[in-house]
Amino acid sequence: MCLTDHFWQFLVPGVTLGALYALIAIGYTLVYGVLQLINFAHSEVFMTGGFAGLFIAQALTTPGTTPHGAQSVLFTLAGLLGGAAFGAAVAFLLERVAYRPLRRRGAPRLVYLITAIGASLFLFNLAGKLFGRDRTDVPALYANRVVFTLFGAQVRVQQLVIIGTAVVMMVLLDRVVNRTRLGSGIRAVAQDAQTASLMGVNIDRVISQTFVIGGLLGGAAGFLFGTYLNVHYQMGFLPGIKAFAAAVLGGIGNIRGAMIGGLLLGVVESVSQSCMSSQWIDVVAFVVLILVLMFRPTGILGRGLGRAA
Repeated sequence: MCLTDHFWQFLVPGVTLGALYALIAIGYTLVYGVLQLINFAHSEVFMTGGFAGLFIAQALTTPGTTPHGAQSVLFTLAGLLGGAAFGAAVAFLLERVAYRPLRRRGAPRLVYLITAIGASLFLFNLAGKLFGRDRTDVPALYANRVVFTLFGAQVRVQQLVIIGTAVVMMVLLDRVVNRTRLGSGIRAVAQDAQTASLMGVNIDRVISQTFVIGGLLGGAAGFLFGTYLNVHYQMGFLPGIKAFAAAVLGGIGNIRGAMIGGLLLGVVESVSQSCMSSQWIDVVAFVVLILVLMFRPTGILGRGLGRAA
């Protein structure tokens, strides 16, 4: 009864949250596809995108006022591009400083994992030192009015901006991976890096570009998440873990799987609030992951960026 009474009221926020999880999850799955590496520092790429968007929004807006019309569009676009650019820059530096030296020395996979965790700890503590440890709301960039109702559920401007932006970015990424030379290089390295190198593919460049693409999506998601909730130096921790769970749920190494896994996780997490206490919501997400993996260990769409990107 609880589900039928409140399903639509929780579905819209669930899709909104799921779109954010999907954008973050793609960063995990891209890097895993080409390096077989779980980049746990990706959650901090997401966090830095949130702070970059926050500072841009603060610089562009006047306290106590809400932009309207073309100004709202321009300010939102500026925050989105700033968050994406900063996320891409941090991801690029991570690959160059933390991971590339290990790859050139033939370090064991465990060393990569320890490095990723260390980079994550360093980045969020650095952010706490530089930007403070209090939660900060992103200034309103548009009037968050109700646009329409869906079976009684209110759909607001903010939700449409987040869902619409996420859909556009995911569709563009899918086209890039499957229809461009860059995408061919990513899929080739994911399938067989040694053979791809013999065929003339610059492995270092492809890996660096993969990190940048993941950083773009993660940084943009950080800005969107900040407008939805707030910005905090530890904001990447829980969403990052859930996005990783979403990537595994969809099939780690599979881009479309990460998209589906993120959306599914967000919807299940939100809809379950209609039937149980919010204290159990984080548990529900991982119970769903365990149940799916019990029956399909490779995830919903299976693994393999090169085979099923």
